[in-house]
Amino acid sequence: MDKKALQELLQQVANGKTSAEVAAASLEKQSFTDIGFANVDLARQKRNGYPEVIYGEGKTAEQIVEIAKVLQQQTAPILATRVSPEKFGAVKIALPEAIYYKEARCTVIGTALPQTKSYIAIVTAGTSDVPVAEEAAITAETFGNQVERVYDVGVAGIQRLFARLDVIRGAKVVIVIAGMEGALASVVGGLINKPLIAVPTSIGYGTNFGGLTALMTMLNSCASGITVVNVDNGFGAAYSASMINHL
Repeated sequence: MDKKALQELLQQVANGKTSAEVAAASLEKQSFTDIGFANVDLARQKRNGYPEVIYGEGKTAEQIVEIAKVLQQQTAPILATRVSPEKFGAVKIALPEAIYYKEARCTVIGTALPQTKSYIAIVTAGTSDVPVAEEAAITAETFGNQVERVYDVGVAGIQRLFARLDVIRGAKVVIVIAGMEGALASVVGGLINKPLIAVPTSIGYGTNFGGLTALMTMLNSCASGITVVNVDNGFGAAYSASMINHL
């Protein structure tokens, strides 16, 4: 409900033309839409600054389409994460304007927001971490952030990191993504004076334990200013980084 409509509703309550119960029901109805299999949150952008994002894993293509159609009434752009190529094929038929980013497994419907002058640096330890990094990058760009990608600069060849350190230091916020033992976050954290969001990935051999080893390394880092998100959660890191970058 926009400001004018809200004022009119409140005036009706004040004048006794509408009861408080009816007004409350009207406001509740405006905040979400029940489409049977989902209650689509239409008020999230006003509450949080960003609209509801569709998590595609576990949803059918038809469900993704129906949710997107409801969001389109109020929201642009719409981001759907963890969308397989097969699901996107069906989404594209129903929503021709949808764009698919294969490596990120993300779908964007509508034009991305204008980009900030300041940027987010997204840094990966290895090429195998790039899919998580691309989820972060597409999320950040969709929400109106300039992104600088610094990929494959892990500690096994640390000279690669030093060659791009000026780009990393120039960012307003840095996302570091690493699997294996997850050491890159600590190294970068000790070299910069900006907020760092660390993303452990499930990349690695047996004792990586699906990302738990990298997660524990990052949580136990002695470098100050590091915040850690869940394993493979490029979206979550980018969401937080976007909020920081827009401050």
